[in-house]
Amino acid sequence: HNYVLTFLEDCGMYFPEVKNHPDKYLQRCPESVKKWLKQLKNAGKILLLITSSHSDYCRLLCEHVLGNDFEEYFDILITNALKPGFFSHTPNQRPFRTLENDEEQEALLSLDKPGWYSQGNAIQLYDLLKKMTGKLDPKVVYFGDSMHSDIFPARHYSNWETVFILEELLGDKGTVPVKAESEPLEKKGKYEGEQLKVPYFVSKQWGSFFMDRLPGLENAEETLVHTWSCKCISTYSTIAIPSLEAIADLPLDYRFTRFSSNSSATAGYYPSPPRALLPNEDSLTMK
Repeated sequence: HNYVLTFLEDCGMYFPEVKNHPDKYLQRCPESVKKWLKQLKNAGKILLLITSSHSDYCRLLCEHVLGNDFEEYFDILITNALKPGFFSHTPNQRPFRTLENDEEQEALLSLDKPGWYSQGNAIQLYDLLKKMTGKLDPKVVYFGDSMHSDIFPARHYSNWETVFILEELLGDKGTVPVKAESEPLEKKGKYEGEQLKVPYFVSKQWGSFFMDRLPGLENAEETLVHTWSCKCISTYSTIAIPSLEAIADLPLDYRFTRFSSNSSATAGYYPSPPRALLPNEDSLTMK
């Protein structure tokens, strides 16, 4: 009842409400991020938008968030991608389809040119990227905010570089200053060297998103362990950031420290690790 999938019909509670009051639910894209997207495209990068939302709902969101010219930001738009199956399914299982007036048409045998498509699979998309770039092994950096639908499948099935947009970094942020030797001042991002305004705090009921405290047996000290979610972040993400705005002001050739670059569990967090993962004065045992 809440999420009737027919967007054109004003059914259910969710879609009609968002259509009638988009300003109430949607935040407009910061100018810095829009400028960053244009810089990437002007630098010869191919930009893709891959969403599980249907084309009509995607258009509503993007027009409000990016503007009526949102299609100009991207070379390829894929809606109703049905992630994570988009990454794990074969072309026979999940072919691409063209769209006419937001209605899906017959299945395509191959993907030959950039444009707007529905459904599809990462295998044929990667073949198209090979044609567009003229490279046998084009590098893809995929940004997503879902470990289940974005980060894990993009890394596991397609071996793409992955950037995890993790809002929990805003609420559990460390205050360790960025090393002065990392980049000159003019190359620093807008969040480096300053404390973000925290929109929410660590849950008093659930505790840290990143660490668990396990009680010790009898008189033994309690133990700190990484949560399952935290382990997934360092395993399947190349880096993790609180938002696109956090990196939008960086130069395009900025070099991030990856999670896989060393044994540190905090290496890939930008601009700094969450507070819960930093050494503290408590005499607790790390496991």
